[in-house]
Amino acid sequence: MRLISWNVNGLRAVMGKGFMDSFAALDADVFCLQETKLQQGQIEMDLPGYHQYWNYAEKKGYSGTAIFTRQEPLSVRYGIGVEEHDHEGRVITLDMGDFYLITVYTPNAQRELTRLDYRMQWEDDFLAYLKGLDKPVIFCGDLNVAHKEIDLKNPKSNMNNAGFTPQERGKMDALLESGFVDTFRYFHPEETGAYSWWSYMFHAREKNVGWRIDYFIASRELEGRLESACIHPEIMGSDHCPVELVIR
Repeated sequence: MRLISWNVNGLRAVMGKGFMDSFAALDADVFCLQETKLQQGQIEMDLPGYHQYWNYAEKKGYSGTAIFTRQEPLSVRYGIGVEEHDHEGRVITLDMGDFYLITVYTPNAQRELTRLDYRMQWEDDFLAYLKGLDKPVIFCGDLNVAHKEIDLKNPKSNMNNAGFTPQERGKMDALLESGFVDTFRYFHPEETGAYSWWSYMFHAREKNVGWRIDYFIASRELEGRLESACIHPEIMGSDHCPVELVIR
């Protein structure tokens, strides 16, 4: 089963930049999107063979997630059941039978770290949600953190910036230590220059001055089913590129 995750930074915008060509070329069994920036009824996706699930933010033009899947799930859940978090369309959970598949768009701590306290509460509540599920989990999306120095081009100058604070990196440590695997690093533990997001400024993508902030994370119980993981920097249209996981 091939799974793709992509922060499209506005689905209507990326539709005009070859999204459907990329969708067809990737030929994934499951396609998870973040930052769709849509309200219900603002787009019609003609995707024969796929079931579609959408979670919209209440605020217009903001956040939002979607999953397109060939396999129909046993059930679908929107949000994580915490009132404070469930207005921004950030999480969809599908029961795929022997595991849960989750797409997530983690809140950004923002410039000057104005939302860092909220982000810390989100991390605790999301991990509690994962731990409360009754079967193994694969979750994917824009987690808005570069975990290690290897995961961004300029770690020293970004040390206390949003997405690379000790607090955010510590929450990722805690999550992985609680029984999860960063699937890209599972297959590529030492690979450098592997990024999934680039600023639109200073020709960052052209120079590959980027961050790896998009992930597939799997429960350790699923390690034996992991087949490959990769990043698709060649696919344009957003400031993020798709990331991929293949499982048996």
